[in-house]
Amino acid sequence: MTPSSQVRTVTITRGQDIFFSWSSDVLIYTVVLNLFVEYADAVVIDSFTISILTAVLLKILLDLVMRFEHRVHHYFAQKESAFLKAVGAVSLFAILFLGKLLILEAVNFVFGDHVELGHFVEVVALVLALMITRRLFQAFYQRLGEPAASG
Repeated sequence: MTPSSQVRTVTITRGQDIFFSWSSDVLIYTVVLNLFVEYADAVVIDSFTISILTAVLLKILLDLVMRFEHRVHHYFAQKESAFLKAVGAVSLFAILFLGKLLILEAVNFVFGDHVELGHFVEVVALVLALMITRRLFQAFYQRLGEPAASG
């Protein structure tokens, strides 16, 4: 049996999974933030250290908003009424819209003049870029864990 054909089992603890998730997300968010600083004139962060701290704050806020959004989605998805499903859709849109404003205000409150994430359009683009990049990295990570197809 060659080393490449041996199956190796690795157990990842919940703590390791959380640590990896947070570490990778903060690194991804730091890179995306700094790319926005470089290419979007409306996005300004005074230093690299502040961009890391902003990434940590964004990770916390985005996780909270997404967790709340998922709970609301789950609640309304179980409803039978078309009216309640419509209320659920409007609620989700409001959460996502107001969540961006909350993030903008929280960053402004914590960092003041040291961080300017731009106007609403830049914030929405930034948050979408953060979420999409994070999702792409997760998909790539998952794909690496799948067994290779034998051919």
